[in-house]
Amino acid sequence: MPSGESGPSPVVVFLHGGGWRLGSRHSAGPAYAKAQPGPFEQFAAAGIAVASIDYRLSGEAVWPAQLHDAKAAVRWLRARAAELTIDADRIAAWGESAGGHLAELLGLTGDDAALEGQIGVVGPSSRVDAVAAWYAPSDIGAVATDLGTDPTDPSSREAQLIGAAAPTVPELAAQASPITHVSPAAPPFLLLHGRADRMVPGVQSERLYTALSTAGADVEIYLYDGANHMWLGAPDAATDAVFRTIGFLQRQFQADQRDGRNTQGDNG
Repeated sequence: MPSGESGPSPVVVFLHGGGWRLGSRHSAGPAYAKAQPGPFEQFAAAGIAVASIDYRLSGEAVWPAQLHDAKAAVRWLRARAAELTIDADRIAAWGESAGGHLAELLGLTGDDAALEGQIGVVGPSSRVDAVAAWYAPSDIGAVATDLGTDPTDPSSREAQLIGAAAPTVPELAAQASPITHVSPAAPPFLLLHGRADRMVPGVQSERLYTALSTAGADVEIYLYDGANHMWLGAPDAATDAVFRTIGFLQRQFQADQRDGRNTQGDNG
């Protein structure tokens, strides 16, 4: 059990990056390869359990398999909450890059039956109480345009995710884009991005921030000067991102506990 918790612990589901085609649950990103303690240990020390999950990569299955897997993980945690000594009413999502994209979708599609899937445990809600997304692509159809690359390139990461270049399947690209699913019902969001990101431009997070703010959602954004993708070139940003995310989640979990919020019975 994480330190500082006398009862069931709040938990954050971590989703790794890798462009939906690489990566595993064992790492929070290369910036933390030599960190002692690592990010997961820092979260645990702050009283937040971490459930780091794998999901099918684009070489195995195309969209929405990745979101189905993420939702299945949340449902499994709720179903096993008593056994795991975690609080089924305090589950958040945190992800980096492609994993941040999936974390955002967990927060924005909790009530969308069309995207729920039937993988693993079914019945419990897949909704999450808060989302922290690091350098995430939030508007799939606009990633290439934002980068200044060819949007019709079928080998791009986003094309491999949805099975075709975004302009050729606009409805699918929209469905896979967190920004499409923004509503006033969104949980609190924390968006962190580097201003020098050359893989997922910071405007992707800025655009989602504007959409969430316009919808009246609770959203924070912080852009790090000089930080490239995965916080490359900015070790201070990597350190700050962990502390900022822990603080954000602690505030949200404390608010959930104080207000007696309950998402367990709201099937998405």
